[in-house]
Amino acid sequence: MKIARRPRYLVSVAAILALLSSQATAETIVHKTVSYFQIGGTTAQDLDRELERRGPYTMSTGARHPGATRIRFGGDVTYVESGGRCRVGSAKVTLKTQLVLPKWKNRKRAGKDLALIWDALSSDIRRHEERHAEIARQYARKLETSLKGLRPQRECLAMEIKVAETTSRIIDAHDKDQMRFDRVEAANFEKRMIRILNYRSKRNP
Repeated sequence: MKIARRPRYLVSVAAILALLSSQATAETIVHKTVSYFQIGGTTAQDLDRELERRGPYTMSTGARHPGATRIRFGGDVTYVESGGRCRVGSAKVTLKTQLVLPKWKNRKRAGKDLALIWDALSSDIRRHEERHAEIARQYARKLETSLKGLRPQRECLAMEIKVAETTSRIIDAHDKDQMRFDRVEAANFEKRMIRILNYRSKRNP
């Protein structure tokens, strides 16, 4: 399931929970990676153009973005029948997040003002994407806890339906929370950048 959103940055969420009949461990497994795309240029116009040309592309929006977080949920659930009831025997939720961030290769050749602006922008992009990854981690743990806490059903088919419904509900809440975060971030972008720039300029007069 892929979700398209975000006016300023982009998170592309592929939320897939594979409910397989195999043994599972008891802890949420989280794996995070970071990759970079290089941009060049020595002017603000160069940087804008490079970000538009080289930023991560998402089919859902048909555009490139200055940063992205790709999120994939997965996992295993087993079922146990006893006493005429079926319950979840074990549940494992896995989460893979990949942050895609820009790296400016010409920073040392640029003027001090542009370098200051870039440092503020790139740090904000990273913070933003790290927060998307953290939101996903919170929901991965919530999903695992919820699956383990499901009440037994009369048969395993009904239990599987409960697992699927719970998964769908929590993933949907996750997607809405991610979009809510984007709306707040977009609305506060200019104020946030001014605050960061003022802070950095005072530290590096």
